[in-house]
Amino acid sequence: MIQFVVDEAKCTRCGQCVRDCVAKIIRQTGANVPHIRPEAEANCIHCQHCLAVCPEAAVSIFGLVPSDSEPLNAASFPSLGNMLSLVRGRRSVRQYREENVSPELLRRLLETLGNVPTGVNRMALTFSVIDDRETMRRFRDKAYRLIAEAVEAATTSDHNMSFLQETSNAWRERGEDTIFRGAPHLLAVSAGPDSACPQEDVALTLAYFELTAQCAGLGTVWCGLAKWAMEAVPALKEAAGIPPDHSYYVMLFGLPAVQYPRTVQRDGASHVRRIQA
Repeated sequence: MIQFVVDEAKCTRCGQCVRDCVAKIIRQTGANVPHIRPEAEANCIHCQHCLAVCPEAAVSIFGLVPSDSEPLNAASFPSLGNMLSLVRGRRSVRQYREENVSPELLRRLLETLGNVPTGVNRMALTFSVIDDRETMRRFRDKAYRLIAEAVEAATTSDHNMSFLQETSNAWRERGEDTIFRGAPHLLAVSAGPDSACPQEDVALTLAYFELTAQCAGLGTVWCGLAKWAMEAVPALKEAAGIPPDHSYYVMLFGLPAVQYPRTVQRDGASHVRRIQA
């Protein structure tokens, strides 16, 4: 039961919930309030558009009531200028302070990620997070130990193993953390094979996290080196809590030890092709 409930006293029969239903399962006849037939409930994709779109706050679903939603108006969103500055000013941060991010701030950021778009609104994402510097230190030590063992056991010397050997030597000989950049925290987002578009879901989620984290004063960096190492050394992927059949990517984050007082100048760097039918 999806508990679709309409307050008859508030409902004006405007039909907005009917028109905006993605699954087209909400029905309204005559002066009756909108309803969903029991046999159609299985087609609901759990988007909550009906709750969000109702101008009179008359629709509840899944036991969720409109009064618990955050009201929205024009002032609820960043201005276009602020959003453009955010995109232009976003930087990949590779220098971090030796401090933990506030647990409350991190909780708010991760909870909000439940609102990111996913294919068919499947929301089948797993967040594997290291939220403590000491845990990250132990994970880093374990990662380089596993890498060193994999390099030693390798029977061939391909490009991957050569790179891993260089990072392992840099860590052992000079304490250089080439892969994790000394970051205090790590977030791996993964999606299983039952997701409609797992790779896209992962990328979108991390992009949303990156922008909201930077608004909170945090630094982030997409860590392709960590994924490269995890693909070459599956035990490292397992240590990060990522299921073996999941698509995934890794992001490092923390309080930045570097500030950028201006944007770079890349406007127009992308090739734009106008499509004319």
